[in-house]
Amino acid sequence: MIDARLLREDPESLREAQRRRGESPDVIDELVAADERRRSAIATFERVRSEQKSIGKLIAQAQGDEKQELLARTKDLSTQVKAAEADQVEAAARFEELLRTLANPASAQAPQGGEDDFAVLETVGTPRDFAAEGFEPRDHVELGRMLAAIDLERGAKVSGSRFYFLTGVGAQLELALTQLAMGRATGWGFTPMIPPALVKPEAMEGTGFLGQAADDVYHLERDDLYLVGTSEVPLAAYHSGEILDGDLPRRYVGFSPSFRREAGSHGKDTRGIFRVHWFDKAELFVYTTLEESWAEHQRLLAWEREWLDLLELPYRVIDVAAGDLGLSAVRKFDCETWLPSQQRYREISSASNCTQFQARRLDVRHRTSDPDGSGGTEHVATLNGTLCAMTRTIIALLENGQQADGSVRLPAVLHPFLGEVLEPVA
Repeated sequence: MIDARLLREDPESLREAQRRRGESPDVIDELVAADERRRSAIATFERVRSEQKSIGKLIAQAQGDEKQELLARTKDLSTQVKAAEADQVEAAARFEELLRTLANPASAQAPQGGEDDFAVLETVGTPRDFAAEGFEPRDHVELGRMLAAIDLERGAKVSGSRFYFLTGVGAQLELALTQLAMGRATGWGFTPMIPPALVKPEAMEGTGFLGQAADDVYHLERDDLYLVGTSEVPLAAYHSGEILDGDLPRRYVGFSPSFRREAGSHGKDTRGIFRVHWFDKAELFVYTTLEESWAEHQRLLAWEREWLDLLELPYRVIDVAAGDLGLSAVRKFDCETWLPSQQRYREISSASNCTQFQARRLDVRHRTSDPDGSGGTEHVATLNGTLCAMTRTIIALLENGQQADGSVRLPAVLHPFLGEVLEPVA
């Protein structure tokens, strides 16, 4: 969540941030009013509670009518204290409820607008000219069938639509990508993690996934646990309620399954394994200082680009518009790889700076030190980045590496795992 002091010190900047996201600024006025009511309720409670304590001391010394009057006043104050306390609790709860609906203010550097208003920062590599090579490119579904790598029919039979089996070289390809991605990230200084894929509500809420994204989350009501849509969730909650000692940043790379209802995607990307209810993913996550978070964001993007360069994929980098940001991010870069079957770039990875938004919710702080030797604590900044979403990476490798006979030429970095070429079996 945001720093509540901004509501009192610079509410107009928050109104402008709402406008940049395409949201109504009216919620800021509601929050300002709720904050004023909350602080007024606190002051009222403290005043009557203080008077109650003062009279309590006087009663011990009073006698006769004076004591009776003080006792009567104490009874009246007791009623007032209970009412003031209830009002304080209610006002605080309403303020907290409103505050949690407010998105992290988008960076002024993020393009204004919605999903289609991104800015292209760079294009890397040149898509192949299949017409010049004399054949029409197949999509990953057909290639997966020819290679016996993807079984969609049995996935639907066993689990329903948007599920699949990776079989044979398809399964081997995911395992190779997993080992390669985790190894690369470890070499960059990330600690490898295999986190739980089920989390408590406070972990999901703390990372901002029970707000605008709540409909996309799987909830196990009997256990009150959530299936994560990304290992960002357990990695963000890993240090919840802690004060981090020692140097920052702390970098983790988590490998886990990701589960998504794909709410609102009816009719979109229904063919194949591009948009599915479950996929595996290697996710980068960083705890650092607010001041260093901007440079760390650029480093995350650089590592993701290095990964795509290793895979020899043509891609572009976009700066996501403010109105297309998730609740927690102030700025987000997406890497989109070229898909020959669709003749367009599609998202394959992303890097987001969430500043202190998640850390405030999860209460993750670090120790600070001042020049005079004194110190305190402040909330960390958190960043996350998808290094390798397995299904989309497999799609990109199959489609961009395909040959006229249905075989697929792999990038050199995967040769030690699977050889140079995947040959069709059907």
